[in-house]
Amino acid sequence: MKLLRYGPKGQEKPGLLDASGTIRDLSGVIPDVNGDALAPGVLAKLAKIDPATLPAVTGSPRIGACVTGMKNLICIGLNYADHAAETGAAVPKEPIVFIKSLGALNGPYDDIIIPKNSVKTDWECELCVVIGTTARYVTEEAAMDHVAGYAVGNDVSEREWQAERGPTWDKGKGFETFGPLGPWMVTKDEVPDPQDLKMWADVDGVRQQDGSTKTMIFNVKQLVSYVSQCITLFPGDVIFTGTPPGVGLGKKPTPWFLKAGQEVKVGIAGLGEQVTRTVAYKG
Repeated sequence: MKLLRYGPKGQEKPGLLDASGTIRDLSGVIPDVNGDALAPGVLAKLAKIDPATLPAVTGSPRIGACVTGMKNLICIGLNYADHAAETGAAVPKEPIVFIKSLGALNGPYDDIIIPKNSVKTDWECELCVVIGTTARYVTEEAAMDHVAGYAVGNDVSEREWQAERGPTWDKGKGFETFGPLGPWMVTKDEVPDPQDLKMWADVDGVRQQDGSTKTMIFNVKQLVSYVSQCITLFPGDVIFTGTPPGVGLGKKPTPWFLKAGQEVKVGIAGLGEQVTRTVAYKG
């Protein structure tokens, strides 16, 4: 299944994307695509519904972040060896875990706001893991039991705030609109191998990232297990699992970064594609 949320900001309704690409209204079945809706029993119930029996959504509504109501947006840094190399960092021996502000959550087609006085706003195409059941001290063998599905994410990053304004990364990751998520969550039964997914990012129509989840240092099972040892993962929580090479910071000989008025497109095979525009902060 492909679950999504559609409608104006703050008024999104739950939906299902059918095989023809039509959005079907799920608001008569579940109140929203949140932690409660991602429980295995609820997902099983939704899977039994014939999409043709659900109301079709007409027009071209705004698509919101595909999941809401999470307690945590977890990010993993330098999780691709070739990305670590392009940034000049050592390959980590354990996952680098940091938190992305919940206020960064954004729709997959919403504008990305370049922060006030930003000089190093960057893109990062990432596979996002959506948690379906509470994960607390879980083993790698049991990790997938806690996964509801996957989505496309863009871990937008302001590199000056991330690396030059003190030792913590969170400051460069949590700006408003810096977490586009979606367009939909694909349930894990439709993604037989999350470690074999092609992923890409284009800026103004030019391919910048061209990678695969095959080259992750720590795979999905390892990440869910590892994070659960230090942060309890609740239904609806999302893990951004890292990015392949090709970000602005890694460009040679001179890094370059996003400016207002650009188009950023990120996608993952089978999970969909985001298309966002960068706009200047207006305060």
